[in-house]
Amino acid sequence: MEIRASGKVNVTTDRHQAEVSKQTGFPSAATHYMEASIDLNEELSIHKDATFYIRVKGNTWKDFTILDKDVLIIDRSLTPSLEDLALVVQEGSFKVIRVPFDKEQEPYVLWGVITYIIHDAR
Repeated sequence: MEIRASGKVNVTTDRHQAEVSKQTGFPSAATHYMEASIDLNEELSIHKDATFYIRVKGNTWKDFTILDKDVLIIDRSLTPSLEDLALVVQEGSFKVIRVPFDKEQEPYVLWGVITYIIHDAR
């Protein structure tokens, strides 16, 4: 029996390099057209510094079509108009009211006007 080589195993320096895929077939007519993604903060916020997002837990405000897992977009800089939904603090807890509020109810502190309600579709 004859041994031809001994010692360390040589590591190859050739390694596979990933490349950008090469297009095959006809190119798409829309490859040159790129549209920016939709920024909901840009689209749904009027006053960005005064806008807050609140996720609802539970169905307490079901009468206002505000359901579990909905997101309320609230603008604290707006003055509520007739029939607006508003988030208020009453008796130490948050509540949703429709303006005008019944005058016989207890006093409240206006926290902000609800501008959008985002529903969970699932």
